[in-house]
Amino acid sequence: MWACVLEINAWRRRRDDTPLTGYQELCRELSGSGPGTFGELDSTGARSVLRRFSDAWFAAAKRRKDGDLSARFPRRRRGLVPVRWYHGTFSIEGRRVRIPMAQGARPLWVRLARKMPYPVEQVRSVTLLCEGSRLFLDVTAEVPVTTYPPGEGPDPARVAGVDLGIIHPYAVASPDGEGLLVSGRAIRAEHRMHLADTKARRRAVSRRAPTPGQRGSRRWRKYRRRARLVEGRHKRRVRQAQHEAAAAVVSWAVQQRIGVLKVGNPRGVLDIDAGRRHNLRLRQWQIGRLMQVLEDKATLAGITVDPVNERGTSSTCPACRRRVPKPRGRTLTCPHCQFSGHRDLVAAAIIATRTPGGGPTTPTAPAVVPEVVTHRRAGRHLPGAGQSRRDPRRPHRAASGSVGPRRPAPPPSGGESLAQRRGSTTAHRKPGKR
Repeated sequence: MWACVLEINAWRRRRDDTPLTGYQELCRELSGSGPGTFGELDSTGARSVLRRFSDAWFAAAKRRKDGDLSARFPRRRRGLVPVRWYHGTFSIEGRRVRIPMAQGARPLWVRLARKMPYPVEQVRSVTLLCEGSRLFLDVTAEVPVTTYPPGEGPDPARVAGVDLGIIHPYAVASPDGEGLLVSGRAIRAEHRMHLADTKARRRAVSRRAPTPGQRGSRRWRKYRRRARLVEGRHKRRVRQAQHEAAAAVVSWAVQQRIGVLKVGNPRGVLDIDAGRRHNLRLRQWQIGRLMQVLEDKATLAGITVDPVNERGTSSTCPACRRRVPKPRGRTLTCPHCQFSGHRDLVAAAIIATRTPGGGPTTPTAPAVVPEVVTHRRAGRHLPGAGQSRRDPRRPHRAASGSVGPRRPAPPPSGGESLAQRRGSTTAHRKPGKR
């Protein structure tokens, strides 16, 4: 169906007509095509594809209008497109979902790998999609906001700052001098090992790759299928670790009765070309996903999330408010007032004093640097993230360690060392001769 819309718009461009991009226009074209045009796909699923195409087209048009010429309109064919059905068109019976088909076709029953995590009456839509050669059912449910007993819920007057990073995805500073550091080293290691595996796999099969225009062999298709499976598994691992990190922040904020989380928005660094390697790190950072996951979980807990400008927070002293050279490590030391503290927690404390909505960056209140820090780790399910801290994909030395280069034995008491002197010209002894 996606390809059909592309072909219709191509015909209209050849006739110098306006392309069909609006959702209502596409739905009228669908109704005029008649039943059975797209096989067993019903009208509800077909309209969801049209909605996805229309949203993609207008999103690209808005980006180009704002000056982003790299945005491209949806003109590429797709083999598999997610299809959505809304509440009232499907039914859930235990671990099976009944999806309607076109008139005269039998309904589609999808067997789930586990039970639905939400009550049936709260489910609003289901989306059938394919990722990494695996079939998934994405569920959208209406979940009520958490309620608390009187005097135990989040207090809107208590504001905490959140600094986003790579080594620490979330660094939080509360107004009471307590902080939270969520370690993301396991996520960073997963990215590095996945990149190393991908490079090694490509080097191994580079000779078997088909030339442009040549049809791939069965072995090449099996390799591509394996690559998609590995890529999908890597994405699921990282996504699960990000959810764990955000859940740790929200649960800690609920214990501290934090009502507002001011999150530093570092999207400005994405526009800076910092080289090939650092650009890869920024792309793997996934700033938007970190902010979106945190906002979703915080809203469910009754906590407000406000994005603020985080420029200069990691290089400003919270005591004397002077610019400090950005440290290479995690400790920030001020050469003017000799203040010393954790760099990410200092940034989070300064972010808590910023005004949302693009206000002035000058702090209106003194920054409270945490003195009691709680440490959490995200991604315990990742390879090597256990107590051993070893990745099974990385070769390790023996537990006893390397013996290192051989050294001569210590000289006997009262005698000369038996080790051969450097530069000695002693001839090689014959076997058996002392």
